[in-house]
Amino acid sequence: MSRTKYWRACNDALRQEMTRDPSVIVLGEDVAGAAGRADEGFIDAWGGPFGITRGLIQEFGPERVRDTPISEAGFLGLAAGLAADGYRPWVDIMFTELMPVAWDQLTNRIARAHYLSAGQLRMPVTVKTFGECYSAVCHFPGLVCVAPSDAYTAKGLTAAAIRSDDPVVIFDSLKLLRSQTEVPGEDYVLELGKARVVRGGTDVTLLGIGATTALCLQAAAELEDAGISAEVVDLLTLAPWDVPAVTESVRKTGRLVVADFDHPSCGLAAEICARITTTAWDRLAAAPAAVTPPPVPAMSMDASAAMAAMYLPNPAGVVAAATKVASTGPGR
Repeated sequence: MSRTKYWRACNDALRQEMTRDPSVIVLGEDVAGAAGRADEGFIDAWGGPFGITRGLIQEFGPERVRDTPISEAGFLGLAAGLAADGYRPWVDIMFTELMPVAWDQLTNRIARAHYLSAGQLRMPVTVKTFGECYSAVCHFPGLVCVAPSDAYTAKGLTAAAIRSDDPVVIFDSLKLLRSQTEVPGEDYVLELGKARVVRGGTDVTLLGIGATTALCLQAAAELEDAGISAEVVDLLTLAPWDVPAVTESVRKTGRLVVADFDHPSCGLAAEICARITTTAWDRLAAAPAAVTPPPVPAMSMDASAAMAAMYLPNPAGVVAAATKVASTGPGR
């Protein structure tokens, strides 16, 4: 175990999976860094936009680490063809705002291939993107969506995604890129579809999604000082999400607050609150609450630090929501 930055954990997972399985291929803009221009002194000039593919081209060569044109639809379609032919492509789409450019390939080709082929085709495609606009992708059956919350989960979920025979979309957060936590040096896999409890509690469940898990942990510490015991659940897999685990926690605490960086309308937080209202209705002491950005056409990457501080959920907002629901219901 050693303290490892988030981007390095992703890089380590890619390297380990490429070493383990020669069918793993990396595709994306600048992932190789001027491949084919070694004679001009350009080798691994970028390592991807955020360093996640750093050093891979030297180790595995330009046949397995391939820079692509600026055409998300083109190289995601290429990934679908490679997957159908037995490869396991890992594809870098820089930001979630660029996903709609490849919508047809992702939702009509990759997500549905196994079903439409009556099980004859597998689509072991891993798509990695930065951003929190994940609810739209979670809407489509056939896609597994995950959001790591730290370096440890980033490495384990990346390995699991690459090994999966189903297409997996990994939503990384720029807020976590330089964060550090203890990560094993050996390879390991975290099971897709499973949430984890990262802090026990009895009065309210705080549900974190990706980077908001850290907000929930900070909020739980503040709530403890106020005499409120908060359990923190780290969702990890967004689709299909772990309904039994979240339900079990809420049935214990009787209250739920979901912290989500995605848009609120038709968002994942709304979906979770609605589902828990049915699966834990007889144990709910208060209506579930969601802490989300306001419904405005912006994401955190668009804003200045001052604007992002107003726009994005923060620990104080989670504390306020949890305090309100904890003061509601029997015995309060």
